[in-house]
Amino acid sequence: MDMQGNRVLAITQQQAWDALNDPEVLKASVPGCDKLERTADNQYAVGMSLKIGPVSAKFAGKIVLSEIVPPASYTLAFDGQGGVAGFGKGTSRVTLAPRDGGCELTYAVHATVGGKVAQLGQRLIDGAAKSMAEDFFKRFDEEMQRRYPQAYAASAIATASQEAGQADRPAARIPVWAWVAGAVLLLAVLYWAR
Repeated sequence: MDMQGNRVLAITQQQAWDALNDPEVLKASVPGCDKLERTADNQYAVGMSLKIGPVSAKFAGKIVLSEIVPPASYTLAFDGQGGVAGFGKGTSRVTLAPRDGGCELTYAVHATVGGKVAQLGQRLIDGAAKSMAEDFFKRFDEEMQRRYPQAYAASAIATASQEAGQADRPAARIPVWAWVAGAVLLLAVLYWAR
């Protein structure tokens, strides 16, 4: 399974970096996560409940961060076992880039699954993964709004003024040559129709 995407966040690159390296924020953001503990530098133990279609299981695993370039990027390797339900493992590349009024988070995930989970079919697995990603970012964004309300207030004001500026912009005018060409074309059609 391969998945990629990006999100614009109203917080700074450093604030996003700190949050993405905070086990409490991640635990609150990952759907079904009931354990996320640092076990060593750049290593975490994770436990989570997962339901994909008819298969429900508790997964236990580890996350290892590498290729760390603060506050811009890292690679995350994950490996989880869910007993008879199967396993999941893979990597994710996470990149943060500053933007006006915040930052942009970009991610690319490559994962493989096995066991009963793999028997569900690629469409169901992909749909569940996309749903989990959406849920993660919704929860992450809500946590960032709670921690940095002033950043989100400033972002809302900037968006509103930008939209107001676009509404005040005069409508596009049709150039004179287009009117002349249209009139000539209309006359030619009328002449031909006779």
